[in-house]
Amino acid sequence: MPHTLNLTSSPAASLLSLSHIRSVLQRLEDTIVFQLIERAQFKLNRCMYLPGAFPELTKKEGWEGSWTEWFLKESESAHAKVRRWEAPDEYPFTPVELLPSPILPAVEYPPLLWPSNNNHGINVNSKIYSFYVENIVPAICSRHKVEGGAEDAESDDESDDGQYGSAAVRDVEILSALSRRIHFGMFVSESKFRSAPSDFVPHIITASSTSPSVTAEQKTVARDKLLALITKPAVEAALLVRLAEKAQVYGGDFDAAFQARNSGMAREQQEKEREKRRKIEVDEVVQLYKGFVIPLTKTVEVDYLEKRLEGLSESQVRALADGKSWEDVAQELK
Repeated sequence: MPHTLNLTSSPAASLLSLSHIRSVLQRLEDTIVFQLIERAQFKLNRCMYLPGAFPELTKKEGWEGSWTEWFLKESESAHAKVRRWEAPDEYPFTPVELLPSPILPAVEYPPLLWPSNNNHGINVNSKIYSFYVENIVPAICSRHKVEGGAEDAESDDESDDGQYGSAAVRDVEILSALSRRIHFGMFVSESKFRSAPSDFVPHIITASSTSPSVTAEQKTVARDKLLALITKPAVEAALLVRLAEKAQVYGGDFDAAFQARNSGMAREQQEKEREKRRKIEVDEVVQLYKGFVIPLTKTVEVDYLEKRLEGLSESQVRALADGKSWEDVAQELK
């Protein structure tokens, strides 16, 4: 299978195959690690994330939000004009009502997600943005404290290099990659649902029930059972090992390693010198996935499954529960 499938021309079965989904997610690992390294070269620049910190934006643009949010809006507006947000695997951070309409004709995508590619109502970008600003950026930019010789918390002046445009470019790239990675969990849910609808239907019915006879505890149990159907602990463990290896290699300073090797210093000292000049810490990347990306992806996956039967008739839901394939039910909907 090719590494990249065309969303507009490839069959849904190929796009929803777990092998294709896995290849997309692994490429996004590379993108995220590289972009984290790129952002880490700049200081925190705290003012970029504070609403109203740039009077120029208020005066010239009428923008009351933060610098980074404005930069996102400007970038996403350009992308909206070329239909990016119509793709089933892309979700903007900017509210849709603030984005322009595409200037190109609409693209017809195969039916990948339910009820249609972009109308399931799931978008967790606000959570991604908050976590990024409050946790990721401070963590990856903390090395500048060491370089500046400051042992305590930096002042705003010490954590600011004035490179707001360059840093915002990296912010947008990281946020976009994280968003795509996390929302791609819906493709995992859809793929596994289609492979065995009858396994999912009873738990979806309970989790999504509005009946007062279904307790909150029963709904929680049903969500847990849905999560168990789509979770593979061995795959997650392998992902974290692979990610650590990528961060170890991509975040290393090869020039420092070369110099240390040719300096005649002991191997242990070589390792210390190389680690001192790392571009990003391995643990930071692993913890990002373990503590945030994977858990939020699971939430997205289960939230999507909870909505998966919406728009189907009772007879169609019963047919799926009794073992009828999704493909057969989908034919009835045409």
